[in-house]
Amino acid sequence: MPPDTDILDPRRRRLVFRAHHRGTKEADLMIGRFVATNIASFTPAELDELEAVLEYPDVDLADWLSGRRPIPPECRTPMLDRMAVECADSGAGLPAELRPR
Repeated sequence: MPPDTDILDPRRRRLVFRAHHRGTKEADLMIGRFVATNIASFTPAELDELEAVLEYPDVDLADWLSGRRPIPPECRTPMLDRMAVECADSGAGLPAELRPR
């Protein structure tokens, strides 16, 4: 369940917004769900990593996170790897009640 953004600090609220407003629906769903689910527990270093990941173009992120293309070695980070694992699940980005069983 995503956190109530009112209880998050401004940096975390800004990252949740950026993750949900990427520009493509596919990226909004995958990245937005991942960020909303995990944002409250991220350390400051993880927030830095997340900000760097969010700088990549939507097309690249959607392809990497969906497994259509491998993440290039020069772009791999622990955060991007974690996102790829969580987004690889069937129905990633969808609420639990809408995911395939």
